Formats: sequence, C-alpha cells, structure tokens
Amino acid sequence: MEAAPDVKTEGEEPEETEETTTEEPKAEEAPKAEEPAPAPAPAAAEPAPAAAEAGEDVTPGDGEDGPKIEGEAKFSAVEVATGEEGEEVTWKRRAKLFRFDKEKQEWKERGTGEIKLLKSAEGKIRCLMRRDGTLKICANHLVLPSIELKPNIGSDRSWVWSVAGDVSEEEPTDEVFAIRFQNAEIANEFKTSFEDAQKTMAALSS
Repeated sequence: MEAAPDVKTEGEEPEETEETTTEEPKAEEAPKAEEPAPAPAPAAAEPAPAAAEAGEDVTPGDGEDGPKIEGEAKFSAVEVATGEEGEEVTWKRRAKLFRFDKEKQEWKERGTGEIKLLKSAEGKIRCLMRRDGTLKICANHLVLPSIELKPNIGSDRSWVWSVAGDVSEEEPTDEVFAIRFQNAEIANEFKTSFEDAQKTMAALSS
C-alpha cells in the first residue's frame, strides 16, 4: 500500500526556511476525499415459473437450461390380428401343456398359458392354446368327435389325448398332448366343455 501524501491542514504553523516572506502563507486546501461509489442495486429476483407457483412439478432442463418440449407424447394402441377375430370363446382357463416326444420317448413341456375352445361363425370348434408372454401357439386343432380324453395316471387334474392334424407349427402333425390344470374341478370343467364341443362338431357332419 502506498504512503498517504503529506497534506497541511488549517491551524498548522509554517516551518521556517531560509527565504521568509512577510506574508503568511495560505494553507493549502486539503483535497476532498472521494466519496465511495454507490453500491449497485441488487438485481430483482426473477419471477418463479407459473408451474412452480401453482405447485406443479417442473421438469429439470426446461427453459433456459435445456430444450423445452411442448405438448405431451401420445401413443395409440396397435391392434394385432390373431386369427381369432369373429370366433366365440366357449370356454377358457389357464393350464400347462406337455407334448410327447416319440423319438426320445419322453414328455416335454410345451408351454404355460390360456387354453380356449373357440367357435367359428360356421359352428366349428377348435382347441387353441398360446404361451404366456410370446403368445406363440402351442396347440391348435379341431375338436373332432374321434378324440378321446384319458385321465393321466396318478393325477386327477390332468388329461391326455391324441390328435391328428395339429397345426401349431403351420404344417399338420400328429401329436399326443397332456394338459394339467390348477385343480380337479377345473380339469373336469374342461372335459365337460370338450365333450360338448365334440357333440356340436358331430352334429355338423351328420
């Protein structure tokens, strides 16, 4: 910091020097101290967004800090054709389906899902089952009068049957299916509805 300048003020006696004058020297006027500059006025607070005043959530990044997205994204449901349009569901329940592998001589799980009996506008009834999640078909055949439901050995909630012309894989194949329900009551409901469908199919061919 620099030293303060030596400034004379009123009332001080002049120092004697070799050259004196009869007139008393006038005291020098002390320089006026500079007045400090006024502090800048505080900036006015910006008004809060209307959404905040109303108590609504404000998405971070909106406004000056990020892109502002106007409007709301809208999604419309997409209808997927299943091939079941125009058919009446006469019975449906959840179950687990098995298929007998003739080459390996063992049962393999085909899928878990909803099994349905579907009646077309012409009166034909088919048995259809899709896997949960993927909705892939695991059984699809007509309820022919020749099909015989047999009880599965050691279970009162499971049935076994053979079918010619299952089209689960598009190409018709001969399959042996076993289905297992949650309890015996549902299993008996399936048998009753299946046999009723067989009677309807038999009446169509007579």
